[in-house]
Amino acid sequence: MTDSFQRVRQLVDASEQIIIGAGAGLSAAAGLQYDGPAFQSAFADFIERYAITDLYSSSFFPFATEEEYWACWARHIDYARFQPNALPLYQQLFDLVKDKDYFVLTTNVDGQFRKAGFADDRLFEVQGDYAFLQCAKACHETLYYNYDLVQEMVHATKDCRIPTQLVPRCPRCGGKMAIHVRTDAYFIEDKTWRHQASRATERLNSEKKTLLLELGVGFNTPTIIRFPFEQLVSQRSNFVLARINKEQARTWFPMDEQKMRKHAILIQDDIAKLFL
Repeated sequence: MTDSFQRVRQLVDASEQIIIGAGAGLSAAAGLQYDGPAFQSAFADFIERYAITDLYSSSFFPFATEEEYWACWARHIDYARFQPNALPLYQQLFDLVKDKDYFVLTTNVDGQFRKAGFADDRLFEVQGDYAFLQCAKACHETLYYNYDLVQEMVHATKDCRIPTQLVPRCPRCGGKMAIHVRTDAYFIEDKTWRHQASRATERLNSEKKTLLLELGVGFNTPTIIRFPFEQLVSQRSNFVLARINKEQARTWFPMDEQKMRKHAILIQDDIAKLFL
């Protein structure tokens, strides 16, 4: 273990609370790949017909019909959310913090934190969860667990389409349904979401000796985790940032060199090395 990773482990032990900030890079490091051989095997028919290159870009493909749209999305949700068990890297992360006062703030929507054993009341999934549907126009706040429907869609897919009768409709207004993932202004921030947002705010305003453990957070939505974490350590003496990012570990918020050395550990490397 390098000195930097060793220092992070020491901060985990010494901190009074740990706030994990997690982005897509954590799931990628854990082995959940949105391209490559596994994706190509699982989506061979969609790749051949629509020339999609990866799971992320397929999310924005302009399918001509709802039957095609939901056929691809059902397989997407099954592939990324329901098929994988708790990945070892997430289990190792849970083992690292389970006896500490921890809280998770994540933009990931793949449910890996729940699968690894992280407590629901210590987990704020800011951008939603693939496992739920909502009214596309947010006519009401109820979220609908979609496992059974997704399995039915996957097994009924033929020629990259599902039967019309499986296309989901809102039980209240009869309109379209959407995956509960933030893509527009209609994303539902329900009672649970608002409660966890409040808990996150309390944690981020704590006077406790706090480690901000940022893992794999990029620049798709930097204002949710990355920039706020930097701002906190630049302003609060009781916060230390440990950022592990395979591609971009540097800070962007102005911070003097002395404070940087004392309050920020920036590691541009593989997250998995923290557990070697």
